[in-house]
Amino acid sequence: MKYLHTMVRITNIEDSLRFYRDGLGLEEVRRSENEKGRYTLIFLRAPGDEGGEVELTYNWDPETYGGGRNFGHLAYRVKDIYALCAHLQGMGVTINRPPRDGHMAFVRSPDGISIELIQDGRLDPQEPWASMPNTGSW
Repeated sequence: MKYLHTMVRITNIEDSLRFYRDGLGLEEVRRSENEKGRYTLIFLRAPGDEGGEVELTYNWDPETYGGGRNFGHLAYRVKDIYALCAHLQGMGVTINRPPRDGHMAFVRSPDGISIELIQDGRLDPQEPWASMPNTGSW
């Protein structure tokens, strides 16, 4: 058995690629459009990772999706959690659970999908993260 991917539904391709690709640094590995089914599939993965992928599913006909947290969350190991959180924050992404401990943070995608960021190893607590409160739910 081999883990293949996690699928999340998205409501806007550009906003989602800005978050997953430009923000988190994932790379698009393939894309397919299905005119009969009226959807687009975009597969992404972390650079250098041949493992599991994230499948972004965009349905062409508008739909409303309830809170993304109901399935749990996606998790990524990162090289520098402080630098990534600063980068995402600079893009306007709310850091819902800051990396106060130098180990873990949570953010949300434009569609409300909870994303856990886990530091590869541990970093010493640093400001402004060490004293930053949680924002919203994660």
